[in-house]
Amino acid sequence: MGALPYAYVLNLFLPKYIDWQWLKIFTNELLNLQRKHKFYLLGGDLSKSKYLTINATFFGLAKNNYVFTQNTLNLNDDIWITGNIGDSFIGLQILKNKIKLNDSIKKYFVKKYQYPKPCLLGFKFNKFSKSIKDISDGFIGDLKKMLNMKYGAKIYLKELPLSNNLKKIVNKKLINLNQILNCGDCYQLIIISNKKFRDKIINTAKKNNLKISRVGKVIKNLQIIDDSNNTLNIPREFDHFL
Repeated sequence: MGALPYAYVLNLFLPKYIDWQWLKIFTNELLNLQRKHKFYLLGGDLSKSKYLTINATFFGLAKNNYVFTQNTLNLNDDIWITGNIGDSFIGLQILKNKIKLNDSIKKYFVKKYQYPKPCLLGFKFNKFSKSIKDISDGFIGDLKKMLNMKYGAKIYLKELPLSNNLKKIVNKKLINLNQILNCGDCYQLIIISNKKFRDKIINTAKKNNLKISRVGKVIKNLQIIDDSNNTLNIPREFDHFL
C-alpha cells in the first residue's frame, strides 16, 4: 500500500506440546523472511497457553513520506488489480473438502493458499496512484471500503485476472465467479488511478515483472455493476470470522 517493511513485534502463547524443535523451525523461517524483506523484530511477549496463538504487529515506512489514503478517488478513475485473484480461495475450499480436483491441479491451489506471495510493490506506483489497498477481505469488499459510499464502480468481468488453472474451474462451473469476486486472502493490490496515467501504470508493472489488469472504473451510481450494467449479485462480503 505504499510502505516498505520496517519492524514488527511478536507475541507467542505456547501450549505444552510446542517443543524446542518446533521453535527452531519457526524462528529460522522468520529469520529468512526478515533477511529477504529487510525488516527486524523489535520484541514481544512469551506466555504459556492451552492453545497455540501467534500475534504479530508490523510497521512500515513510506518512501519519501508518501502515504496512500484509502478513499482518495474521483469519477471515472481507473481500477486496477495486481497479480491474480481467487487461487488461495480454491486452495482453502480443497482443504475443506468443498471442491474435488485432480492431484496435480490440487497441489497448485493448496500451495497458493498455504504459501501466499503478497504484492510488495505498492510504493512503485506512488506517483501515479490516488488510492491503494490490499485485497485481504475480498475484491468487492475492499473496493467498497475504498468507494466509501461516495461512488460506485463498473467492473469488466472479462478482464478479471484469473490464473489459467482457475479459468478451467470457472469454465467447468465448479466455482461461481461471484465467489471469486468476494473471496479473501488474495494479498494483491487494488490501485485506483487517473486514466491519464494508464501508460505509466502499465510500464511500471512491466519494469517490475508484475502482472496488472485494468478491471473497472469509478462511476457516480453507488452500486457495483458489470459490463452489461447489471448489479453484481454479491450476497455478503467476505468475513474472516465466518
